[in-house]
Amino acid sequence: MIYRIRHVTTYTYEASVASARCVLRLTPREGAGQERLFCDVRIAPEARLREETCFFGARLHHADIDVPHRELRIEARARVRVTRAVPRAPADDPRVAAIRAAAAAGLDRGADAPVQALFPSQAVPRAPEIADWARASLPDEAGTFAGVTDLMRRIHADFAYAPGETDVATPAREAFRARKGVCQDFAHVMIAGLRGLGLPARYVSGYLRTIPPEGRPRLVGADATHAWVEAWCGPGLGWVGFDPTNALLVGPDHIVLAVGRDYADVSPVDGVVVSSGGQSLSVSVDVMPEPGEAA
Repeated sequence: MIYRIRHVTTYTYEASVASARCVLRLTPREGAGQERLFCDVRIAPEARLREETCFFGARLHHADIDVPHRELRIEARARVRVTRAVPRAPADDPRVAAIRAAAAAGLDRGADAPVQALFPSQAVPRAPEIADWARASLPDEAGTFAGVTDLMRRIHADFAYAPGETDVATPAREAFRARKGVCQDFAHVMIAGLRGLGLPARYVSGYLRTIPPEGRPRLVGADATHAWVEAWCGPGLGWVGFDPTNALLVGPDHIVLAVGRDYADVSPVDGVVVSSGGQSLSVSVDVMPEPGEAA
């Protein structure tokens, strides 16, 4: 499947901004069943751009804006081919105890090494209560793939999707106690539970193709960025994607932007501005199969 993606972020400021420094993670990731065919990022007002690749493999745009402005508009367009299939339960599902031992004993320190997603991080600190709750799905003798799938489904069933109830700074423990939040919160809770049991888990940002109800038109700009989890299920299975917001195993309808330890590593846009007063933010996202592709 080939997708065309358009992602527009607009900041409007109450007072003039003298300068801004931004880091953008808006370029779809390469690899793991995904091929980037085209990507273009444009900023208004004009910015000086510098590109680099971060440790975890995300392609970054550093933007410096030194002209006064009251609005900042960032538009990213991309074409991506996704050949990733929905994973199937393995005939020989590695036991949780074995995965814990393998992750702890591994010597690899590369970006995709299990050890990089094993310890507490900025947005996912140690949370024993979440680990205790997750243990019902992942006792030592359980199959890892089956247990992580069960945990994903429990989060989907027990937590309410409640936009506006949390924000990017909401701690995982707070979302867990409230049993509500959005995709970012569900991903952080799931990661906290897995890491608390000694199982590597990392945060994924990206897009999810959405299909409007039958007979209803698709609304332009109505899609959004999405977040899910990858859990390391052993050397044979590797990293497997789990979407707790929708209780889905990650397949061809998910497009990956970046992976990291938590949201702090992968936020699509962050930075600083020199100004006073408040600001408003609007985001418009479209994820569409390319004409001629199967529905």
